[in-house]
Amino acid sequence: MMETYMFVKTGDDWFIDLPEYIEQGGAAGDLQMVDGADTMLDLIAERGTSVVLNISEEPFEGADVLVLTEKCDPSIGGGYYLMEKYNGKAVNQRMWLCQVTEFVFGKLPERIFVKQEDIDASE
Repeated sequence: MMETYMFVKTGDDWFIDLPEYIEQGGAAGDLQMVDGADTMLDLIAERGTSVVLNISEEPFEGADVLVLTEKCDPSIGGGYYLMEKYNGKAVNQRMWLCQVTEFVFGKLPERIFVKQEDIDASE
């Protein structure tokens, strides 16, 4: 099932907008995108300060794929993913996605499909 999430840049830092994570006892600092995930969001945002992504474990039209390359020790949580291409261009962006990924999916998926939400310019 596809879900839609907003990511917001504050200063130099990216965060996923996921209030339900905080409501269920998660730490706000866990929502920061670091170790390559921030670089990926900078690429997608093209100098913007927010990105809306459609995310799914199942392939969908126009989506790029993140492939799990390494699960981290449970004391760290999360895992490392590789995005080989973005919009048809080679980027080979490695990134760490923390335990919030497990909160969102209930596990660390082998593949995560992502695509920037199409924004209607007439709005």
